[in-house]
Amino acid sequence: MKNPSSLYVHVPFCEQICHYCDFNKFFLKNQPVADYIEACGHEMKMAQAQTPIDTIYIGGGTPTALEDEQLERLLELIHTYFIVKPDAEFTVEVNPGSASGATFAMMRRYGVNRLSIGAQTFDPGLLKVINRDHGEGDVETSIELARDAGISDISIDMMFGLPGQTMEQWKQSLKRLVSLPIRHVSAYSLKIEPKTVFYQMWNKGQLTLPGQDIEAEMYDWLYEYLHEKGFQAYEISNFAKPGYESLHNQAYWNNDGYYGIGAGAHGYVDGVRHRNHGPLPKYLKAVEAGKKPWLEAHEVPVKEQMEEEMFMGLRKRIGVNGQRFESRYGLTVEEAFPGIVSKLQDRGLLQKENDQFRLTRQGLLLGNEVFEAFLLP
Repeated sequence: MKNPSSLYVHVPFCEQICHYCDFNKFFLKNQPVADYIEACGHEMKMAQAQTPIDTIYIGGGTPTALEDEQLERLLELIHTYFIVKPDAEFTVEVNPGSASGATFAMMRRYGVNRLSIGAQTFDPGLLKVINRDHGEGDVETSIELARDAGISDISIDMMFGLPGQTMEQWKQSLKRLVSLPIRHVSAYSLKIEPKTVFYQMWNKGQLTLPGQDIEAEMYDWLYEYLHEKGFQAYEISNFAKPGYESLHNQAYWNNDGYYGIGAGAHGYVDGVRHRNHGPLPKYLKAVEAGKKPWLEAHEVPVKEQMEEEMFMGLRKRIGVNGQRFESRYGLTVEEAFPGIVSKLQDRGLLQKENDQFRLTRQGLLLGNEVFEAFLLP
């Protein structure tokens, strides 16, 4: 496996916790933020990265919950310990209304050229239901400030299947979305994850969800409407204007390696997948002792690599290239997964054209069934 050319950095601090979020996160107040940032720097140094970096993604949590000086220090450390290509795709997650024009200008000076803004919905009532801390007009304001600072490559995150959400609310949010000067959309259906407020409400019977049929209808409308407005579906949940597909996310879907820095971050380096300690004290203690802050790590066997190649690669609309698969693993897709391709083709979920395997339109809706089919016994 070639050395990674992608970097993910996790900022686990939030000023408010969303009811659906199961990412590693902590309330910002009274946290050792400065110590954490320096610890990330030490972990970056331990990575001993040699290959120039093509893509960087700072996620969370809420990176823009940091003070400007703290975020600037984190950006400085990235440039200290990694060789960042001048034309690298450099993305930072932004909570609407949480960054000033000065914040965006500072980001731009350090090479940030892309933002992922977490709108989720434009319906004020639903924003309260999911416990978002931004309000009416904050998304538009953040976009305007970012563009004034020279950052025009902007992605918006949306969610559907929210508690009590109607089809009409979803349509209105998407209409508001496409009126914005953006180039990329990520749209995900709500998943009720353990250790979230929604999970507790679900267990108590206090959560009313639209149901799978409505969710499927919402996705279908999303797909058609964004296509009509010039956004191509290049992955199950991601849509872009031509030329603005996320390079960083494609590194994941192509089963390429990447560095993962920070509490709870995942990485994939030299054929080894690892997950860092999530709790801040454990992460900080490990780094202070000069150790890699890994909670767990395992070398990925070839069988597992082939599985990942298929179920991550099939998320992309372009699908999995058969020649690339064979050059990596020494087997054709059909040889690696006997009988699976023909079975999925017969069900109308998978198609093969010019040695390219991809999901059909029906396969998009039943993606998890397809992915499970490529799990070898």
